[in-house]
Amino acid sequence: MHFGAVIPQNELGHDTAAIIEFALEAERLGFEHLLAYDHVLGADRQHHTDLTGPYGLDDTFREPFVLFGHLAALTSLGFATAILIAPQRQTALLAKQAAEVDLLSGGKLRLGCGIGWNPVEYEALGIPFEGRGNRLAEQVGVLRQLWTDERVTASIGNERIVAAGLAPLPIQRPIPIWMGALAPAALRRVGELADGWFPMAWPGAGFEEQLDIVRAAAAAAGRDPGSLGIEGQVPAAAGSPDTTARLAERWTTGGVTHLSVTTLNQGLVGAEAHLDALRSGASALGLS
Repeated sequence: MHFGAVIPQNELGHDTAAIIEFALEAERLGFEHLLAYDHVLGADRQHHTDLTGPYGLDDTFREPFVLFGHLAALTSLGFATAILIAPQRQTALLAKQAAEVDLLSGGKLRLGCGIGWNPVEYEALGIPFEGRGNRLAEQVGVLRQLWTDERVTASIGNERIVAAGLAPLPIQRPIPIWMGALAPAALRRVGELADGWFPMAWPGAGFEEQLDIVRAAAAAAGRDPGSLGIEGQVPAAAGSPDTTARLAERWTTGGVTHLSVTTLNQGLVGAEAHLDALRSGASALGLS
């Protein structure tokens, strides 16, 4: 089992020093990796009244590649995006940025990808919102080519790569691509294409049914369903290690390969409260 922690960027996102302290404490406690979420833009719900997603204009998201590059200079931790909205990005640039983080972290990046829910971001970045699932599926193959081959010719939509490549290539060739997924089509895409999965349902509350879809899709694609990584999350708050340990056991029984503690949405106020919760989570997982 590989243990990680979610960077509480939505609650500490304005405080760079607090995020650095959180990362340093996670490493000291024995966590192996950090997770970060991704949004390029937040939309003003008073203007975009039809948006249904959970985040808006005032929710803070640090840019994951820049943040990971900075933290790689301060820690020996691994990093994962959980998830990054890949289809709204240019594929070659995405490959280049991920390769750089992989190099800076010593080959310890997992690129968690998803299709997102916010059309405002896609419009701002010049990428069609419709068809984003198919675009992600096409990106996976091109990304792996760019991370593996010195010379690539490939195309996605109006993006053309002709006899070109990344230099330097990443340490991991290719970088593992994980996916977040909830809808049946997205779950099948995980099984068909991904190296790992970030579930969006809990054990006993939809996880098992979703896992069946993922594994069936992997088998149908001629892949070994048992080779897929799975990363669950457990909430942590100071003084509640028993709750964290109980939830961790449910994930372990479910067959996860990675497990991360999250201090987000636990009613915590201030950096020290998040650090206390992180320490409680580490204790619950037997790390300290």
